[in-house]
Amino acid sequence: MLMVKAFVRPEKKDLILEKLSEAGFHSATIIDVVGRGKQQGIKFGERIYDEIPKCMLMLGIEDKDKNAVINIILEQAKSGDQGAFGDGKIFVNHLDNVYTVSSGKTGL
Repeated sequence: MLMVKAFVRPEKKDLILEKLSEAGFHSATIIDVVGRGKQQGIKFGERIYDEIPKCMLMLGIEDKDKNAVINIILEQAKSGDQGAFGDGKIFVNHLDNVYTVSSGKTGL
């Protein structure tokens, strides 16, 4: 099992979630966050904005679904054909265990 954490532009969130759901990936945790990437924020004139709004999407998935989920996020999160700084990052980690609180069952 895997945990996918995708940090994306807030305006891309709904489209990403819609496409994931269409592909059968309905479960997600959505958190509004702020952060900065390698550019250390954005500078407009003399003003520096180093806390850029992002949306974090978290999905627990089976290993076999990794490529499908990543490809959907990459396709939908990219700005234009070439993409742009600030489009986001995707992190994938292994999950040792998953438990459903109500039933105590393991697995997704």
